[in-house]
Amino acid sequence: MNLTGKVALVTGSGRGIGKAIAQKLSSYGAIVVINDVSDTAQATVEEIKATGKESLFIKGNVSSSADVNSMMEKVVDAFGRIDILVNNAGITRDQLTLRMTDEEWEAVIDINLKGVFYCTRAVLKYMIKQRWGRIINISSISGIAGNPGQVNYCAAKAGIIGLTRTVAKEMASRHITVNVIAPGFIETEMTQKIPEKLKEDFNKRIPAGYFGDPNDIAETVAFFASDVTRYITGQVLCVDGGMISA
Repeated sequence: MNLTGKVALVTGSGRGIGKAIAQKLSSYGAIVVINDVSDTAQATVEEIKATGKESLFIKGNVSSSADVNSMMEKVVDAFGRIDILVNNAGITRDQLTLRMTDEEWEAVIDINLKGVFYCTRAVLKYMIKQRWGRIINISSISGIAGNPGQVNYCAAKAGIIGLTRTVAKEMASRHITVNVIAPGFIETEMTQKIPEKLKEDFNKRIPAGYFGDPNDIAETVAFFASDVTRYITGQVLCVDGGMISA
């Protein structure tokens, strides 16, 4: 996939899946803007620049519409355009429904769902002018199947799917595609904390027999970001080793 000359913004890309996505898009030629709430994300920029590619860090909280609007303006001021948006930023605050606090509910909805809406709304005015754009939203198979103890997370991730399909229909005539990737179990810092016995139990539920790698998600993002998928929009692609269909 050739993304040379394209400008991509990846939210929550200081580490984990977001970092892998940013690095992958850069390897295919895109100029990548790193977004995170932590200054440590600057390290991702330096790693990309060490490969001879261009990158920029913009600190900001996607749950703040003011932060998001400012971030989009900074991207366009720096590079003149924005072609690819990857809504990856997300958090978890797990708790059984009966015990979940208002704060735990709102924190996850604010980042995982409202953040996707704010970023999508803000980027569209630039993509519409360009008459070209790629928006890739990172959901989860939990947003399709549900998961005990994650009512906030599952609701947000399911909401992303509905949001995506709506925006895809609104923007299709303007050559802007909007798609969803729904990861299953992926090897990250979060899943590394899962006890080995529990991990073995999870693997039995995955037809492939193992957890995915962040690169599996990153390659799928690059696929949706390219011209190869110009006629694909409003779709949900599960990258889960067959788990959701098992």
